[in-house]
Amino acid sequence: MKQHLGAGLAILALAAALTGCGSNAGTTPSATAPATTGASSSGAASTAPSSGSAQSSKASAAVELKTGSSPEGSIVVDAKGMSLYFFTKDTKDSGSSACTGSCLVQWPPLTTTSGAPTAEGVTGKLGTITTPDGKKQVTLNGMPLYYFAKDTKPGDVLGQGVGGVWYLSDPSGAMVKAAPAQGY
Repeated sequence: MKQHLGAGLAILALAAALTGCGSNAGTTPSATAPATTGASSSGAASTAPSSGSAQSSKASAAVELKTGSSPEGSIVVDAKGMSLYFFTKDTKDSGSSACTGSCLVQWPPLTTTSGAPTAEGVTGKLGTITTPDGKKQVTLNGMPLYYFAKDTKPGDVLGQGVGGVWYLSDPSGAMVKAAPAQGY
């Protein structure tokens, strides 16, 4: 049984790496839910995946984004409180992701099976792009959103600033590149 599980995980990792090949065209915008002021991730406790391969399949029928508190300030998180990141090598409104191949193993895309992601407290424009394997990756202000495989529980922000190209998003959809003033 362990051999089958190990082989299955290896196949999933290979499939995730191979899905990064190709390109897409067009960003499909969707309507955002009305923004609420002062929204936070309080009470957003849920079981977080324990491995990167489990994160690569994160998708839900209706993706819900919201805001959360972090040492970097207010950030965008998913419904479970998992941090979401931008990749500076992506081109806004290009309709495709620059993270392909093995990049997707460490930086799984936030995907949805419904057409319209929703948000509470997130004021940036939500949309989707089609991944090479036909899934819908969620975008914020025309930029694809990703998880970081080493973030294993809500509130983790281990991907912030990795390689000088991965950054958290604030609720307006701007990249968080600098820590807030002391005292946060």
